[in-house]
Amino acid sequence: MHENSLFAILLRAPWWVSALVTAGIFAAARALLPAKYEAFAFFLALPTGVIALVAGWRQVRAPSAASVDAAIGRLRAMSWESFAAALDEGFRRDGYAVTRGRGAADFELEKGGRIELAAAKRWKASRTGIEPLRELHAAGEAREAACLYLCAGEITGAARAFAAQKNIRLVEGPELARLAEAGARLRTASARAFCGIRRRDRRRSRRG
Repeated sequence: MHENSLFAILLRAPWWVSALVTAGIFAAARALLPAKYEAFAFFLALPTGVIALVAGWRQVRAPSAASVDAAIGRLRAMSWESFAAALDEGFRRDGYAVTRGRGAADFELEKGGRIELAAAKRWKASRTGIEPLRELHAAGEAREAACLYLCAGEITGAARAFAAQKNIRLVEGPELARLAEAGARLRTASARAFCGIRRRDRRRSRRG
């Protein structure tokens, strides 16, 4: 699903927006269709009705603002090496093949034949303007790739407008916290498993 498609926009909006769209489609279809075809009004409104249910389910399960702020604070406290390693694991968890980038892009992501460039090194910036997004967009055009910009701080209105115009996806707030913290948990679990294997191997070697 393209991020700027109607369904993608409705999924990001409050659930009641999709519910209102569903009610409007249903009412308009009932008013316009002949009486014997009124049942089709239900089927015409069904897709946006499903979107309303999915959006509502996601929003009920979404973390609170306080928990997101706490998670963002933990991300800001990380070194670049730790943050990048957590993002690497998070992207892999989401099904991407990941290679480290260079220049304006810190990661090159591939999934299903689609290439995306992600910039994250300025994630601690308290305020992000247009310039880093312009650099990322130029790198994306050179690679014919989509672009993601990851940021824990404020993004100016002009930068948001530029991102929307150039189809740069901004990863911030709950999405950034989910991606990086999930990756950090995976790294911790992997490190613990590795240490457990090392300890077991040492015990076996001593017995031998």
